[in-house]
Amino acid sequence: MSSCAQPMALTAWIEGVGFIAPGLPDWVSARSVLRGEQPFTPAPSVLPPADLLPSAERRRASRIVKVALATGLEAALQAGADVSTLATVFSASGADGHNCHALCEQLASEDRQISPTRFHNSVHNAAAGYWGIATRSMAPCQVISAFDASFGAGLLDALGQVVLDQQPTLLIAYDSEYPEPIFSKRPLPDVAGVALLLSPTRSARSLARITASPTARSADPMVDPALEAQRLSIPALRALPLLAYLARGVSGEVCLDYLPPMQLSLMIDSLPPC
Repeated sequence: MSSCAQPMALTAWIEGVGFIAPGLPDWVSARSVLRGEQPFTPAPSVLPPADLLPSAERRRASRIVKVALATGLEAALQAGADVSTLATVFSASGADGHNCHALCEQLASEDRQISPTRFHNSVHNAAAGYWGIATRSMAPCQVISAFDASFGAGLLDALGQVVLDQQPTLLIAYDSEYPEPIFSKRPLPDVAGVALLLSPTRSARSLARITASPTARSADPMVDPALEAQRLSIPALRALPLLAYLARGVSGEVCLDYLPPMQLSLMIDSLPPC
């Protein structure tokens, strides 16, 4: 008699969080809203300048690059990690929407000569390249896209690296809007990003232990209708139910969207907040 192997649960410690979303410029403000201490007020996303980049690259940095750098650095700073040594996983549902729009406009014109700079900023791994320039990192890097399941795919990849390679890994998930007419087909309302620094071992800075396994049950929604709208409209923000647990410092099981019918069950063992 043959038997099917059970899927392996993936476990890591969350050491740091980075966050930017409409109306929530960083993890500190998001944590207050997710704890219920402040109301959520939708507003355009605010992106800090990419100060770690050299001046030429800083001028070319797109919204995708800025959100990836800002959230990744916020998570690493919270964890007290050396960004130049961190393995990274970059995950986004698409490439840079504004550069994609500009390329399409150019190709639809009589002059189809594409700027090399415009092209290399449009590709899906552009943010990872800028991260390497900014942090001078030579550590392993993965770049993933899985449409609306991109956060879950990135999380699984990062957890796999932590478990198999026994090294801290920084997940940076992000998305940006497209201008019209692409917006009518892919209506992402704004730019947003989530970063999690995952480690194989607990430290004094650990926020929680996370264990991921497959499930078939439905993903958990956000109670606040405005936050639920954000969760559904920007793929990176499928992480919001997980972040709500981290913000409140509570333990339990949360289910996130992945590739239906498979979803991700996450067991959260939170440590008392400082």
